[in-house]
Amino acid sequence: MPEHVHLLVSEPRNRQLSTILQVLKQQVSRKLKRPGDTGFRQRRNDDFNVWNHDKTVETLKDMHRNPVRRGLVARPQDWRWSSFRHYLNGEDGTVEIESHWTTWRREHPQTSAPPTLPNTGEG
Repeated sequence: MPEHVHLLVSEPRNRQLSTILQVLKQQVSRKLKRPGDTGFRQRRNDDFNVWNHDKTVETLKDMHRNPVRRGLVARPQDWRWSSFRHYLNGEDGTVEIESHWTTWRREHPQTSAPPTLPNTGEG
C-alpha cells in the first residue's frame, strides 16, 4: 500500500517479536522521515495474533487481495511489493520471505523445483 505495509511474521527464536518490530519501525521512520516532520508513523495499528494454519492462509490471502480492493492493481500478482507470486510459483520478489519454497531450496540446492506444495495464493 502506498501509505502502509502489511507484515505477517512468525515469532523469532532468539529475540522478542516486540523488540524486532520496535527496531524495524524505528529504522523505517528514520530513513523515510523528512526534515521538519514532527512524526512519521500513523498511530493506529491493527496488530493481531494468528494462531493456526487456516488463519495464516486467510490473513495472507487478505493481504494479497488488498491492493486489488484498493484499486491499485487488477490482480494480486500485479502488486510489485506482494509475496503473491512467491507463494504461487516460488518467484523471488522485492522482499525476501521465508516460505515452503525457500525452505525447499535450502534443503535441496541441486533440485530445480519442489514437488506440488500447498498454495497460499488465490484459489
